[in-house]
Formats: sequence, C-alpha cells, structure tokens
Amino acid sequence: MNDRTLLALLCGAVVGGALLLLVVAIRGTAPRQESPSLFRRSNVEGRKNLVRLGTGIGVGLLVLVVTRWLVLAAALGLLAALADRFFGGTGEERRAIERLEALATWTEALRDTIAGAVGLEQAIPATAVNAAPAIKPGLNLLVDRLRIREPLPSALMRFADDLNDPSADLIIAALVLNARLRGPGLREVLSALADSAREELDVRRKVAAERRSTRRSVQVVVAITLLVAAALVLFNPTYVAPYTSFIGQFVLFIVIALYALGLVWLRKLAKIEVPERFLIHSNDKRAKRAGDDRMEVVGG
Repeated sequence: MNDRTLLALLCGAVVGGALLLLVVAIRGTAPRQESPSLFRRSNVEGRKNLVRLGTGIGVGLLVLVVTRWLVLAAALGLLAALADRFFGGTGEERRAIERLEALATWTEALRDTIAGAVGLEQAIPATAVNAAPAIKPGLNLLVDRLRIREPLPSALMRFADDLNDPSADLIIAALVLNARLRGPGLREVLSALADSAREELDVRRKVAAERRSTRRSVQVVVAITLLVAAALVLFNPTYVAPYTSFIGQFVLFIVIALYALGLVWLRKLAKIEVPERFLIHSNDKRAKRAGDDRMEVVGG
C-alpha cells in the first residue's frame, strides 16, 4: 500500500467519523437521569474513559507505524480501548456476588433487630454500623438521609438507586411497603427474602465457576491469534505481503469483522444475564419545584 492510498483511507476515516459526530450532534442524545447518590462518579469514569481512549490511540498509531495497515491499526486500537469489556467482567461479577452476600447478611441482621420490637427508623442505623463494605456506603447515605428527617420511603428508594441491584429491589420494596402501611409480618418477609438471597448467591457462585472456563478460553484464543499474527508480520513479511494492497486491506477487514463477531459471541456466553430493576425513580415536576421527590414502583 503506497502513501497516497494510506492517506486517502485515513482521510476517509476522519471524514466518516466527522459526519457521524455531526449526525449525533443534530439528532441529540437522550438525557441521562441524575443519580440520587451523594457520590459523584463522573470524574472517575471520565478519567477511565480518557485512559482507554489514550491506550487505543497509542496502540493504533504504533501498529500503523510498524505495519502501515490502517485496518489492522484501527482494529487493534479498538481492541486495546475495549479490552476491559472483552476480557474483564470478573471483577464486576465478584462485586455483584459480594454485594448480594452483604445484602443477605444485612437483611438477617435487620430481621433480628426488628424482632426486639424496634422500628425501621431505629433498626436501620443500628445494623448499618456492622454492615459489609459492599453496601456500607449506601447504608451510610441512608442513615444520613434519615437523620435530616427525609421520609423513610423516599430514603429507601434512593438507597435502592445507590445500590442499583435487582436483588436489592426485592428487599427494599418490602421495606418501602412496610414503611408506608406499617403492617405486621415484616420479620417473616425479611426471613424469606434472606433465604432467597442465600439461594441466589449459591446459584451465582456455581454459574461464575462454570463461566470462568469460558472466559479463560476467550482470552487464550485472542492471545494465540495475536501472537501468531504478530510473528507473521515481524518474521515473515513476504507471507502477509498481499495484505498491503487495497484489496488485501478489504479482505483483512472482512476477516477481522468475522473474528470480532466470534469474540463478541464468546464474550456473551461468559456473561451472566441479570433481571432488570423494577424500582424506578421518577420526579414529578410540581414536587421538584417544591423540593420534594416522589418515588413510584413500576413493574419492569
């Protein structure tokens, strides 16, 4: 591939990206709902995205300088930028299991505390002291909201948004209903929910152990493919010489696209699908002007 062809491909990619950004700017994007959490994670996420973007651009430029293959440089740059999405997931899965275990333990502690004829307003701060680190920040926020006299149902709904876990919605929904109706039987309900959380925890651990082998297979396949491709490019350039032409780059694009589809499919096999949350936070306009948030439970 000569310099003119490479420059033309690069200019075409830049123009195509500019047109895509123009279309997005004209159409706009759906606004995101603000999280009720007191923690601001936007700066942390922004730094992580900048690191991913910088890594992808650096890898892409390095591959482009070494091989002068625009398609391969773009593919490896995207792979480096999205490496945590393709090869990650273990940490997120582990945190979900730890959060579920912490929820089950906290539910049992809350049940035992309520058994001593203590109300929810007193039981929640008492159990938050010894809560597991996975849910302790959210519980501390819940306790702080109760101290500033926020209504218990509203504080519990915001606690559900802080945890952002479907399993937590079941427990918090029972607490919200009891806080609104003040009916009996909360101790039995919490006991049943704690047992259900323990059973779900056992299932998740078994599934995580089985999926770990699939995830490892994905990593091995990708690593071997990249090593073989790098060895061919560096030590046997005549074998990959046909890819330097325009037709060769087009064929390489098709090969990489098929490979990417297979990688996404393997990644999907290693991912645990969780149900959607059913506790939805919605703000009424009049209540918002008055400074009062309304929460409603929506089946999803």
